[in-house]
Amino acid sequence: MKRPLKILLTLLLLGFLGWGLDWLFPVPPPPQYSPLVLAADGSVLHAFLNPTQKWRMKTELREITPALRSTIIEKEDRYFYYHFGVNPLALVQAAGRNMFGQGRTTGASTISMQVARLLEPKERTVGNKLLEMLRAVQLEAHYSKAEILQLYLNLVPYGGNIEGVKSAALLYFQQPPDYLSLAQTVTLAIIPNRPRGLVLGRHNAAILQERNRWLRRFAQEGLFPQQDIADALLEPLDVQRHAAPALAPHLARRLVRQFPGRPIIASSLQRGKQAKAEDLTRNYVRRLRELGITNAAVLLINNRTRAVEAYVGSADFLDAAGKGQNDGVQAVRSPGSTLKPFLYALALDRGLVTPKLLLPDVPTNFSGYQPENFDKRCSGEVPLDRALAYSLNIPAVRVLSEMGVPTFTAKLRAAGFRTVAKNAPHLGLSTILGGCGATLEELTNLYVALANGGRYAPLHWATQPGRKLTTPPGTPLFSDGAAFLVTDILAQLTRPDLPVGYETSIRLPKIAWKTGTSYGRRDAWSIGYNKEYTIGVWVGNFSGQGSPALTGSDVATPLLFDLFNTLAYNSPNNWFQPPASLDFRLVCAETGRPPGENCPNQLIDYFLPGVSSGVRCQHQKEVLLSADAQYAFCRACAPAAGYRRELYPNLLPEVAAFKETQGIPYRRLPPHNPGCQLVRGGREKAPSITSPLANTEYVLNKGEQQQLLLSCATDNEVRQVSWYVNDQFLRTAAATERVFFRPAPGTLKISCADDHGRNTDIRIVVNEM
Repeated sequence: MKRPLKILLTLLLLGFLGWGLDWLFPVPPPPQYSPLVLAADGSVLHAFLNPTQKWRMKTELREITPALRSTIIEKEDRYFYYHFGVNPLALVQAAGRNMFGQGRTTGASTISMQVARLLEPKERTVGNKLLEMLRAVQLEAHYSKAEILQLYLNLVPYGGNIEGVKSAALLYFQQPPDYLSLAQTVTLAIIPNRPRGLVLGRHNAAILQERNRWLRRFAQEGLFPQQDIADALLEPLDVQRHAAPALAPHLARRLVRQFPGRPIIASSLQRGKQAKAEDLTRNYVRRLRELGITNAAVLLINNRTRAVEAYVGSADFLDAAGKGQNDGVQAVRSPGSTLKPFLYALALDRGLVTPKLLLPDVPTNFSGYQPENFDKRCSGEVPLDRALAYSLNIPAVRVLSEMGVPTFTAKLRAAGFRTVAKNAPHLGLSTILGGCGATLEELTNLYVALANGGRYAPLHWATQPGRKLTTPPGTPLFSDGAAFLVTDILAQLTRPDLPVGYETSIRLPKIAWKTGTSYGRRDAWSIGYNKEYTIGVWVGNFSGQGSPALTGSDVATPLLFDLFNTLAYNSPNNWFQPPASLDFRLVCAETGRPPGENCPNQLIDYFLPGVSSGVRCQHQKEVLLSADAQYAFCRACAPAAGYRRELYPNLLPEVAAFKETQGIPYRRLPPHNPGCQLVRGGREKAPSITSPLANTEYVLNKGEQQQLLLSCATDNEVRQVSWYVNDQFLRTAAATERVFFRPAPGTLKISCADDHGRNTDIRIVVNEM
């Protein structure tokens, strides 16, 4: 009984000693790999040097083919699966050969021992050899045979700064290890023994001879079928070193920063679409350089999964002069008019507007802010669908003013607009014209929400290998009815690639799109979508320099259609269908509102039942006239008899003033009865001073005869107004007349009184320099 007890105690002591040594001298950490970014199909999109400036790409277990495993084990360690890290028989044989000088001198290294040496390189001495053996046993205790073989294949040298089978396969054969032929596999198996003497691309002839020698040896040992060996012997060897994969450099760097230390990162990018998008963008910007435009960025999104399938941060990543390493997808720029569709979608959901509702398009002072349309022209009144299609600024600002800036910016914050969230308290009406910061990523995803019935969900570009992408439920920003109405408007624009006869093509994708141009023509945008894809395009200069040619419609839209026609060519043209939340109704053609008593011209318009306003049209009003139609009567001064009733246009004062100044004919109301003794008080229809701007400081040059403009908008019954400065009468003028005067420096009170006794005051400050 004592002998078994001693054996047991001895084993326990040895086990404890082994555990203590393992704790004191832990297994070397795994090697530092070259970060790899994969495409959705698993191919390598972009590879980086590891921190030690080596190409050491991690070979995954699934990439170790049976041919590669058999070749390495047969060549390096045929008893690999039978020993515990050290092969005693091989040690005895090697000792005999080395001692008696018989045969080739060898160290009897197993694959496990080679892994130990590669993890901790040391000078080749007897002492270090013993340490390798101990490490090999330790590795066997910590790792499976498959993992040890994987470590070996990731560490073997191939000359220069190339380490590992996968690095050599990609840099020389441009294929991952599991795509190599038998001849290529054997080629990579023989080089690690002589990494300096057998360099691919330099010593191809010697490598070919050595490869065929091993192939014949494998044939003799029956390792592979004879026909496979025969085919491999006939395969030529004409290789050279290639550049590492470098597609999607901006997203690749973004993912490496997002997942530090991860050797393999799977992205959602589609390799073919990414390569094509990069080529199209690079070639397109090359043609724009003579116009002073040096860069562009592109984002392609799958609407169903919200997966980014192409990501182009700049036209040329290597263009240092054009700041090509800047990422235009993440750069914060002025969005121009690209936010207008979402303003109108929100306004539709709040019942403020419908597609055919007429909006004033006249010069307007919004509490000191006076926007202008892009072409500096006004139309008087335009329906909402035309205002959006032609990207008119003044109607958009009017709708935002009615809705409220906080309501709009709250939706943008919900849609992930980080700069808007940061600056929300300071944003005003200029937000809708690009007076806020946004990125191509944020804007494009907002259009994805339009394509998904108004539902927003974050984009994703990193995936789990082998996991199928699913459709995220999303958060509703606006209704599916509003999304369809906006889409229907944006799809009516004339295509730049096929302005006539687009409908006859069955292969080109139908899309809805919107353009935008920032102030100073520094940024040009064009974002389009259909049911399958959304593509966002930004064109400009990373320096911020503008260009006279830089507009969304002229510069960004052609690239958008090039991308759609290439990447979505012959895709299913399933278009959006009106949702159940929409219905039709008749509206007055003069205002776009439900017909009133005097609306003979009517048309059909969409509306949201229970949401859209039901206020009846009042584009005409009944007026009491004298028998000769020279005067109008109010109810208080109308005579008992001798008057008649007629209908006159019921225009907003600013619209009437615009028509008057532009010489646009309209039926103007006759002056009010001069004998009326009733002075109508109240300020609901008082003149609106449009110039100068209230609470504004004006600086005039002493040496120049500069003057200030006085102008106002009045009710269409008003014929004359009187202007006062600091309560001192200046002059009487026609209601639409532009009056100029030279003010004295200081704080001024400007007053305007109409011929109905209504008055408006503002205050300004005038300084001279």
